Amino acid sequence: MKSAWRIGRIAGIDIYIDSSWLLIFVLFTWSLAANFFPRSYPGWATSLYWVLGAATSLLVFASVLVHELAHSLVAQRQGEKVARITLFILGGVAQITEEPKEPLQEFAMAFVGPLTSFGLAGVFFLVSFFLAPLSRPLQAAAFSLAFINGGLGVFNLLPGFPLDGGRVLRSILWKATGSLKKATRVASAVGQGFAFLFIFFGILRILRGDIGGLWPILIGWFLHNAAVRSYEQVMVRTALQGLTAADLMTRDFETVPEGLSVQTLVDEYILKRKERVFLVTGDGGLRGIICLEDVKAQPRSLWPKTSVGEIMTPRDKLVAVTPDADGSRVLASLASRDVHQVPVLDGDRVAGIICRTDMLKVLQLRSDLGV
Repeated sequence: MKSAWRIGRIAGIDIYIDSSWLLIFVLFTWSLAANFFPRSYPGWATSLYWVLGAATSLLVFASVLVHELAHSLVAQRQGEKVARITLFILGGVAQITEEPKEPLQEFAMAFVGPLTSFGLAGVFFLVSFFLAPLSRPLQAAAFSLAFINGGLGVFNLLPGFPLDGGRVLRSILWKATGSLKKATRVASAVGQGFAFLFIFFGILRILRGDIGGLWPILIGWFLHNAAVRSYEQVMVRTALQGLTAADLMTRDFETVPEGLSVQTLVDEYILKRKERVFLVTGDGGLRGIICLEDVKAQPRSLWPKTSVGEIMTPRDKLVAVTPDADGSRVLASLASRDVHQVPVLDGDRVAGIICRTDMLKVLQLRSDLGV
């Protein structure tokens, strides 16, 4: 099953919806239509509650998208590359390929998010004011959106990494200590502390018979995982500094001709040589890459009739690096395209290939040696 769907492109940034978004959309719509609107505005038709709930939910996620676009546009203005924005179960995330290069960049990129949410809250509040004499239901929806965006702005200002407030805190600590690693460690610890508070608060609500306590538990669980994962990513990037693609690549790589059938690839190369990725050659040069995932996506009945060249990732779509590329930039190249391997090109010559597993082995070895 596909985990995310591309729904458009704004300012050169691909916009995706994760499959988990569908679940939260349904739950949020139900919460508004079956609980919030009937309690706040009794006496309306049930169908009206559901229409308002669905419309409000869509506009909430549109607001989240605007919030993430604000981060992304500031990042682009600072020279960073934004691979995509994904809306998922608890909001959205902008995938920025590299860490900010200095504290001020981090501060500006983080702080613009809550400012955008507060700006949206003000816009929706004004809209609700003008709609009040025209349509009570539309006024209710606009006022709810003002309240929700204001809440999102306040929530994101909490000084716990990786929330926007946590990134603001990290930028301040980074400026004070001169160490991104130390600043991230402290900001991540604060983020985990807030996560445990959310979980504790949610458990108390459930013990009092309020099923709504599941929401803070879910938020706390997500925040804790995000804080830990974000810190680990920074540690990995730090560990890769000083290493080049030449240090990370494998020089003993397998190649296959582009005219080879997929069936032969499976029988003679994948199964016998126990490799998952192969460079595809033809006309004396690199033509592309084929990996196990490409083969699995092809119906087995077509394997004998299909050539490697037909299902490979062609060279013009490959993410390639040079032998002197910094290790952290190699990691960013893998993450930005969500691929598992990247070829190392020295001019037109293939010098090697880097797989995620190779990078993990190098990091584990350096960790075991205390390097």
